[in-house]
Amino acid sequence: MIQVENLRKEFKKTIKEPGLKGSFKSLFKPKTERVVAVDDISFEVPKGEILGFIGPNGAGKSTVIKMLTGILTPTSGRCTINGKNPTVNRKSYVKEIGVVFGQRTQLWWDLPLRETYGVLKEIYEVDEKSYRERMAFLNETLDLESFISSPVRTLSLGQRMRADIAASLLHSPKVLFLDEPTIGLDVVVKDNIRRAIEQINRQEQTTVILTTHDLADIELLADRIVMIDKGKNVFDGSVGELKTRYGQMRELNFVTDSTDPESALSYREHFSLDSEDVSVKREGSSVKVRFNSEAVAVSDVLAYTLATVRVNDISVKDADIEEIIRRLYKQGVD
Repeated sequence: MIQVENLRKEFKKTIKEPGLKGSFKSLFKPKTERVVAVDDISFEVPKGEILGFIGPNGAGKSTVIKMLTGILTPTSGRCTINGKNPTVNRKSYVKEIGVVFGQRTQLWWDLPLRETYGVLKEIYEVDEKSYRERMAFLNETLDLESFISSPVRTLSLGQRMRADIAASLLHSPKVLFLDEPTIGLDVVVKDNIRRAIEQINRQEQTTVILTTHDLADIELLADRIVMIDKGKNVFDGSVGELKTRYGQMRELNFVTDSTDPESALSYREHFSLDSEDVSVKREGSSVKVRFNSEAVAVSDVLAYTLATVRVNDISVKDADIEEIIRRLYKQGVD
């Protein structure tokens, strides 16, 4: 459904020297430098897949999304969605995609939501029968009925996000681009929106590209992750592959009635570990030990802990995706 080949985007940035003299120089003889926002990115997305597209701030995510939606033209490389070029086949292409930018709305601020959808129906040339069927489905999936007669300006953030997602799906797009769809929402609304995205993807085989900093969205929804940093691909694979490849950190949690377990347990000295490889945090009788399982075996950490302090309860869990990606952002990927 989506093919991205060697995509590159460069911008020219004007460098202004300080002061009034610098303003005149930049006006009549501007000094510019080239900035590479996206550098030779390639990936494919089959029909019906939910792709998590992630990266740190400034990595080039929004620039890629803008090229895929036809807002920006690539400097070089090629992207096609359902066989169409987003910039060349602009009019026919936009009828096949839906776009939600979490911090921007496509809704008319002063119109009741129902009338907004009526306007979008005409823009996308949706016939009356299809429109009624579609609205019934979106009402059921996103629970719009309670506020569909209200002006957009009166909606809460959670209601507006549901309304925006419905607007992007009104014309039954083949591809849905979601940029931070759950930003600023409470836990209950986030969960409702995630379930709606999952249901629409499952029932209609809509291909979804999801850009978010909420890694719970990625873990719960995405079949696959593409991670970029400094405009380049750094990872392309499933959540499971990411955990297998980079999830060497483990977390040991135990409850003890020992008065000072931190003093008794000297993991760094006992296993000759660096501070990056182990950390200990205590809250009351609970102790949390994070350690690098490549530097020391889980069985050795367990045996040492059980032999050193009295343990009432104990568990070991894998690093969650948030911790893995935090380490990748911090250290980079080889």
